[in-house]
Formats: sequence, structure tokens, C-alpha cells
Amino acid sequence: MAGRQDVFDAIVMADERFRGEGYQEGYKEGSCLGRIEGRQHGALHGARIGSEIGCYQGFAFAWKHLLHSDASERDSRKMKVLESLIGMIQKFPYDDPAYDRLHEDLDRIRGKFKQLCSLLNVQPDFKLSTEGSGLSF
Repeated sequence: MAGRQDVFDAIVMADERFRGEGYQEGYKEGSCLGRIEGRQHGALHGARIGSEIGCYQGFAFAWKHLLHSDASERDSRKMKVLESLIGMIQKFPYDDPAYDRLHEDLDRIRGKFKQLCSLLNVQPDFKLSTEGSGLSF
């Protein structure tokens, strides 16, 4: 009878053991795949943000050159907003993905960009797509 009980216990314990081993293997595999997927997702979104900010920066530098060469009294407000946008872009924490106010700063840059476009009387069309990004007028 003791032999039968040992065999029965081994069967019951095998189920528990296999369930535990399966859980541990699945957890390890899921963690590894999750890290890989997280890196890919982060790189994609980081590239989008970088592209967007780079577009704003190029736009700002081009208009700074245009306004600076033809500086007048009425362009002083435009230049002030333009300098503010350039300053915000230069202070943006490109190398700190854990920066807790990243999205807030990005929203401020977008707002300043819209303000500048309004002052310059241009209608930008910034598009992010899988083919690339661009700013068109």
C-alpha cells in the first residue's frame, strides 16, 4: 500500500512541479521578450520625437535667418518668440529618457511652434508617418 501511495504522490507532485517549472520558464521568456519589445517601442517613439523636434529646429533656424537679415521693429515680437522656441529646443533633454516632464516640455515646444506659425502667418502641416516625416506649407 505504501508503494501505491508513493506512486500516487509522485504523479500529483509531478503536476505541481511541471506547473511551477512552466511558470518560471514562461516568466523568463516573457521578461526577455518584453524587454526587447520595449526597447523597439522606445526607439521608435524616441525617433519620432527627435524627428519632430528636429523639424521645429530647422524651421526656427530658417526663419531666424530670414528675419535677422531683414530685421525691423515689427519683427521684434516674432524674433522674441523665435528665440524662445530655439531656447526651449536647446534645453530639451534628448539624452534623458527618464525625464519626468518630457511630455510637458514637448507640449510647450509644440505650443510655441504654433504661436510662431501664427505670428509668421504660415500654415505648417507636420506629418509623422511610417515613410518619414516632414513639414510642408
